[in-house]
Amino acid sequence: MAAAETLIQLFIAFAKIGFTSFGGTSMIPLIMDEMSSHGWMTDADLTNLIAIAEMTPGSLGVNTATFAGTKTAGMLGGIFAVLGVLSPTLTLTLLAAVFFQKFRTSKVMSYIMRIVKPICIGMVLGVLVGLCRQSYLTEAGGISLSGLFIGILCFVLLQKFKLSVPKVIGIAAALGLVCFGIF
Repeated sequence: MAAAETLIQLFIAFAKIGFTSFGGTSMIPLIMDEMSSHGWMTDADLTNLIAIAEMTPGSLGVNTATFAGTKTAGMLGGIFAVLGVLSPTLTLTLLAAVFFQKFRTSKVMSYIMRIVKPICIGMVLGVLVGLCRQSYLTEAGGISLSGLFIGILCFVLLQKFKLSVPKVIGIAAALGLVCFGIF
């Protein structure tokens, strides 16, 4: 079993990484510095850490914390490192929830939400328009019949046949590979 001191050091190291980076590749220098300064990993280990974290699904921070923590102090090390890197998100979410609950009925919060809700809706619609343009229009400005076919088929599969989202994504991916000449 890993020493308690190492587990606490892993938690603190990854909490620092979580609080001082903005996710993604901005974490890499911090992770490399923490792992090297504690002597937990060699340069080769760090290279493998980044490669494995980038190849696996999930966030870079959680993947690297899992790999580094497990390599350093076994399963408990992985757990402590992941809890450390997630502590900023958990802390800020809890603070926001407490703040929202406390001021939920205030007039100021009501005014803020009147502004925030349309902004969020606008952002979602903006992403939707961008995705539609990318999926259903060609570079020349015409309509992509293949893209339109896949989109309509996915809609029908979801609405009429009640297929699960992962199955529809798989079907869409396979059709995209065939329709757009990858195969």
